Amino acid sequence: MIVTITGMPGSGKTTVGRLLAKKLGYEFYSVGELRGKWALERGMTIDELNKLGETEDWTDKKADEWQVEIAKRGENAVIDGRLSFHFIPNSFKVFLTVDPDTGVKRVYGDKREDEKTDDINQLKKDLAKRGESDVLRYKKHYGVDITEMHNYDLVVDTTGMKIEEVVERVHEEFRKRFE
Repeated sequence: MIVTITGMPGSGKTTVGRLLAKKLGYEFYSVGELRGKWALERGMTIDELNKLGETEDWTDKKADEWQVEIAKRGENAVIDGRLSFHFIPNSFKVFLTVDPDTGVKRVYGDKREDEKTDDINQLKKDLAKRGESDVLRYKKHYGVDITEMHNYDLVVDTTGMKIEEVVERVHEEFRKRFE
């Protein structure tokens, strides 16, 4: 079985994915981390890679093929990726939301390698642009709108929740449906 997790920046996708995978005894994969690595290897930010992806589809297609291959192997896995729900339709599909200001504060606090600003207001603008770019690219390349909540089996607003509470909420719903 595969659990796919997507959501808004700072909603906890990767952290929840890692912890849920550990709790289930599943493998964990992050499409965002893979794409971030590709951007750094090319001397780019993730936002620059996304902008390139608006005209060159390889920036997404290569990552999409990677996650489809994971699904074909038939292993139990948790995959954190914006379009994972689309490419792995038989997965348990989770969308994590968060108040945008809370999400920005979380991302700012993480100080990830692919976030190259010390200005929280600039980061807020960058994350908003990233979201717009994602929606544009995914509609253009796949005809998919990741913001349509009917695509998901579970939607969780993580704004006022501790990470452990989010993991437990997802795990509980997963168990109800599949165990």
